[in-house]
Amino acid sequence: MALRTAITRRILTSSSMVHGSRSMSSWWKNVEPAPKDPILGVTEAFLADPSPDKVNVGVGAYRDDNGKPVVLDCVREAERRIAGSMNMEYLPMGGSNKMVEETLKLAYGEDSDLIKDKRIAAIQALSGTGACRIFADFQKRFSPDSHIYIPVPTWSNHHNIWRDANVPQRTFHYYHPESKGLDFASLMDDVKNAPKGSFFLLHACAHNPTGVDPTVEQWKEMSYQFKVKGHFAFFDMAYQGFASGDPERDVKSIRIFLEDGHLIGCSQSYAKNMGLYGQRVGCLSLVCEDEKQAIAVKSQLQQLARPMYSNPPLHGALVVSTVLGDPDLKQLWLKEVKGMADRIIGMRSALRENIEKLGSPLSWEHITNQIGMFCYSGMTPEQVDRLTNEFHIYMTRNGRISMAGVTTGNVEYLAKAIHEVTKTA
Repeated sequence: MALRTAITRRILTSSSMVHGSRSMSSWWKNVEPAPKDPILGVTEAFLADPSPDKVNVGVGAYRDDNGKPVVLDCVREAERRIAGSMNMEYLPMGGSNKMVEETLKLAYGEDSDLIKDKRIAAIQALSGTGACRIFADFQKRFSPDSHIYIPVPTWSNHHNIWRDANVPQRTFHYYHPESKGLDFASLMDDVKNAPKGSFFLLHACAHNPTGVDPTVEQWKEMSYQFKVKGHFAFFDMAYQGFASGDPERDVKSIRIFLEDGHLIGCSQSYAKNMGLYGQRVGCLSLVCEDEKQAIAVKSQLQQLARPMYSNPPLHGALVVSTVLGDPDLKQLWLKEVKGMADRIIGMRSALRENIEKLGSPLSWEHITNQIGMFCYSGMTPEQVDRLTNEFHIYMTRNGRISMAGVTTGNVEYLAKAIHEVTKTA
């Protein structure tokens, strides 16, 4: 009897282990590989290509005229200054107060009454992506029945951000494929026809991926209509200073809305305009009715950040606050960011001139009409595939060219390849 019991226990134990093992091995059996990111996948393909002629104009990171990454002199000096005094303590949930203060001045103005009256709720964020995500979660929590209107097209990650925050998305017209410019009439129709009190995502400057921005007068018309309809404008500003070389010019859209009394939201990033790509330093701000409301809103933004990442990283915030908080370093930064913008503007002219002198039957004036890091070329996915397969030129299949990857050394080759794949279009 004792022997039979022992055998039975052994069989049950063995069976349990088998079934347990089977159960554990099946936990993730339904997980499929995620689709490759359309932007980062371009770099993977470029790196795997052994061709000495390969060109990467896909990823949105600045390069000098030799195609090399750049660390700004103002950043190097800031790092030298903070090296001996930096500690490794946690920042508060809302991040570096000094960095946030300096960042708000860029967006709202050095002498902003909104800043003086403490009407802005703001926290340090994980660059622009993190700022957008915190806002999307804030929108879902405190306006749970709202939608977000997103321009067509937009940066692909915008869709991911609001999707993962469970905010329903709608779209509004923006780009006009035939003119390769702004479809302003359709945009305004969408603004007018959206339900009152809708949320809209707007690119403050250097629209990604098109490089097409409204004019000052068009921004004023948009602001007026937003006022009529009671819409909320959330500005994603990833390129202040990097677009035109003048931070004040690049923030004009936001200032127009502020002058009209809008309570806006704003995402800011230092990836492009200070070259702090890997530091993930940015800011999220919301304009409130008064100081009391701003305190409440900031507390809720911090509560959203807490379970995500607890508190933001230190080093990038120190770099930004050191550069912007010192008059000499800030002037150096303004000079350097203008230098980056001017190089890209110069490459736009060079690319257009090189294509046109080859006798292209198409108009390429949109290359110089657009602004910022990207040129929305108008090439089809099939033409982009030919560029990759025949000429080892890499870009996203929507035809977006990262002008930062264009140099005096490759612009002629790039122009010839573009002409070759488009001349019979």
